[in-house]
Amino acid sequence: MLKEFKNFAIKGNVVDMAVGIIIGTAFGKIVTSLVSDLIMPPIGWLTGGVDFSNLKVVLKPAEGKTEAVSINYGAFINNIINFLIIAFTIFFVIKQMNRLRERFHKSDAAKEEKQLSSKHRELIKQTALLEEIRDHLKRKN
Repeated sequence: MLKEFKNFAIKGNVVDMAVGIIIGTAFGKIVTSLVSDLIMPPIGWLTGGVDFSNLKVVLKPAEGKTEAVSINYGAFINNIINFLIIAFTIFFVIKQMNRLRERFHKSDAAKEEKQLSSKHRELIKQTALLEEIRDHLKRKN
């Protein structure tokens, strides 16, 4: 079991996954800042100065040292907007990667076809040469 874990940990997949998580975390912070600092203030201004992050329904008011119990639907709205931006960005990046991959595959396919057609021409020449040799040998016999 230890050997299997060592093989798993050493493989590049684990490193790739770690890099992806780190970049994803940093990207998440950027998107959170984009939503809370750039997108939501104008929306709040358009809705009459409403700060969405503070929107909530208080179920039980604060009493002494006990904090209020509330449903923070404004934070939920911010998180939905964060998710939509991240989902759209990931969709866009994957779409571009697929387009580039397709372009490279078309290029590779064209190269293969060119190589095959040159090999095919060479085979035709070799076949013709072998037929000439065969015909020549038949005539000699």
